[in-house]
Amino acid sequence: MTAYVILIRDRMIDADEFAVYGQKARPAREGHAITPLAFYGRQEVLEGPEVEGAVILQFPTFEDAQAWYRSPAYQAALQHRLKGADYRVMIVDGV
Repeated sequence: MTAYVILIRDRMIDADEFAVYGQKARPAREGHAITPLAFYGRQEVLEGPEVEGAVILQFPTFEDAQAWYRSPAYQAALQHRLKGADYRVMIVDGV
């Protein structure tokens, strides 16, 4: 069953660290079947606190999404995202 990783950026903390994350996150997608569905495009918050942006990534399965997130390459990039911005991140099964 298709799964989605949803990344919601609440606020930027350090633009330099976030730039390093961007450089490392791109190659971390290699070898993983990821389809970007939304990538910091136009958005409107209808309920809840305001956000700076959101990303939605599609994976063939929940386990594929977990494998990408837990991969050594993404974990190396993640350290910079955690220093660069506050996020909420989740994996959701599709229907």
